[in-house]
Amino acid sequence: MFNNILLAVDLSDPKSQEKALEASLLQAKLSGASLHIMTVVPDFGMSMVGSFFPKDYEAQALEEANKQLHAYVSEKVPDDVSVRHIVGHGTIYEEILKYAGESEADLIVMSSHRPELKDYLLGPNAARVVRHAKMSVMVVRGD
Repeated sequence: MFNNILLAVDLSDPKSQEKALEASLLQAKLSGASLHIMTVVPDFGMSMVGSFFPKDYEAQALEEANKQLHAYVSEKVPDDVSVRHIVGHGTIYEEILKYAGESEADLIVMSSHRPELKDYLLGPNAARVVRHAKMSVMVVRGD
């Protein structure tokens, strides 16, 4: 049913990602799909904000995210699942959607927390991915 499954994870809160990881592993095994596990390092947005950080801060953040992602996958994903590691950089939902299109993902799996009032006004990343994705999206409650 699926060939490429994209699992978007927040490495700063691995506990909340467990159910989404389980769901994506189950779908990958049932379909024989490749699993693409992605994390996104947000950018500064405004260049003025970036001036407060060391010049190589973003490069270091990307390198650290890559290390953490590989450690996460080594610990959580069985060896019999085909995995690709992706570290995006930018606006979280935009990076997820961009990579999903590039990789021809059939399914995006993400975790979501219970919405707070601010989420109804601004919209969380999961809601934006669901709204704009051209493929199926599975949102798994992390709490």
